[in-house]
Amino acid sequence: MEKFDYERAFSRNVGWVTHEEQKLLKSKKIAIGGLGGVGGSHLITLARMGIGRFHISDLDVFEIANFNRQYGASMSTLNRPKAEVMERTIREINPDIEISNFTSGISLENLEDFLHDVDIYVDSLDIFALKIRRAVFARCYELDIPTITAAPMGMGTAMLIFMPGKMSFEEYFDLDGYSFEEQILRFVIGVSPTVMQRKYLVDRSSVNFFNKKVPSTPMGIELAAGVACTNVLKILLNRGGVIHAPCGFHFDAYRNKLIKTWRPWGNKNPLQCIMFWRIKRLFGVKS
Repeated sequence: MEKFDYERAFSRNVGWVTHEEQKLLKSKKIAIGGLGGVGGSHLITLARMGIGRFHISDLDVFEIANFNRQYGASMSTLNRPKAEVMERTIREINPDIEISNFTSGISLENLEDFLHDVDIYVDSLDIFALKIRRAVFARCYELDIPTITAAPMGMGTAMLIFMPGKMSFEEYFDLDGYSFEEQILRFVIGVSPTVMQRKYLVDRSSVNFFNKKVPSTPMGIELAAGVACTNVLKILLNRGGVIHAPCGFHFDAYRNKLIKTWRPWGNKNPLQCIMFWRIKRLFGVKS
């Protein structure tokens, strides 16, 4: 049986990165919260870039409803823990990889361990897991850990990056004092200020914040992984410009559009207030 060789396995990355940069990527540690839709694709993409160390977390199992978008979802993995399946998958890509697997999910009790010695946090928690998401982002900000959230939006993706010493997650999203449903709405519109994917939503009933149900596509997932992981690379290697909050990035493949957003004061920006009103009317969300 042929033995694993790191340099050969990731040699095709060289050219876009130098040999020295590839070695540096091997030493980096990335935390990924959530291994379902975007999280699974983030993990696979970063493992194939040769990242050598991961902290990963998910507490769910694969279901048939995951088949349209989640990397690890298949008949052979039905009812199996996502964290277990995805760890096995990336160990097949890189047997030398170092993984700390938080199989019971991220909590306030294990948050310090989850973020210990981490170079960057890639957010892929469920859209409705706002409480723990806020805790993770807040602690990352205190620890000077860069954070990225790239959400699948229709057949595109919208990305926000929070850098140490710059605008924080809490400053940008302004979630305090709102109902849970409105917090979800503020999170979605905060990530995607123009909400341009709404233009081709054919069934509004598929979006139901009360039932924690929103539609997703595999194209949105893969585009999100490409955008997020490219920026992970840039941050880790200190290469190229990084767009960070209050600026954001939204690419929609269906509409053939790329928009760079700028929202000073985040969700307190007057443009955001107008968009909240429009989306509430569109989906019948009550204040």
